[in-house]
Amino acid sequence: MISSTSNQQIKNIQNLMKKAKERKKQNVFIVEGPKMCFEAPHKLLKAVYVSESFYKENRYAKELNSVEVVTEVVSDQVFKTISDTQTPQGIMAIVQMPEYKLEDVINKEQPHILILESIQDPGNLGTMIRTGEGAGISGIIMNKTTVDIFNPKTVRATMGSLYRVPFFIAEDLTEAIAKLKENGIRLYAAHLKGKMSYDKPDYTKPCGFLIGNEGNGLSDEIADLADNYIKIPMAGKVESLNAAISATLLMYECSRQRRRGHEDLV
Repeated sequence: MISSTSNQQIKNIQNLMKKAKERKKQNVFIVEGPKMCFEAPHKLLKAVYVSESFYKENRYAKELNSVEVVTEVVSDQVFKTISDTQTPQGIMAIVQMPEYKLEDVINKEQPHILILESIQDPGNLGTMIRTGEGAGISGIIMNKTTVDIFNPKTVRATMGSLYRVPFFIAEDLTEAIAKLKENGIRLYAAHLKGKMSYDKPDYTKPCGFLIGNEGNGLSDEIADLADNYIKIPMAGKVESLNAAISATLLMYECSRQRRRGHEDLV
């Protein structure tokens, strides 16, 4: 059992929790909680750590036995020092980063893509990934100045969707968007200058939604690449919605139209 915070494995976990640079260097990230640990693809699991009380409880013995890496037991006191939550769930894992190419996002039967520019809040990004899976998107494209997708808060907010939604971090977002357009994917920008309500365009064909930074929205350079500006009508004195809420409305409108189209064909 690991009972000292001076243990090299414990120090490494602390570094991976705090430093995106270290995560990138080792090509791994940290997940916490039974759901995130046991839903991780076995081929990506590098190590599993459980608190002493979690291990003694024996509630997840079957799941732990199915894991193909060694499980390390950590004293409860030490486990608290490596957890990113106020109430640790008693289990965490080191997971290899999944890797995707732009083609993994684009090459779908009917692409439905979320394109993000400089999203800064890890909770927003995690929520978009989770709701994106629920809405049936083909994947997410984001620029390098978007918050680290492997930030512990982002990972936690995805509730496991991180393992299942393809994503591509573009060196040059403009070039990535050009590839989308070459593939016949029509792009819509949620924008304050939009005249057309978000529920008016036809999203049953290949499409993508551009969502900008929480404070500044889309840059002019990226917004200009959209085929259409769209707006989400607002009542009262509200000017705009949270970025994750806006993305959710657009993704689910696309999903609704495609379900309706399928029902019409049956």
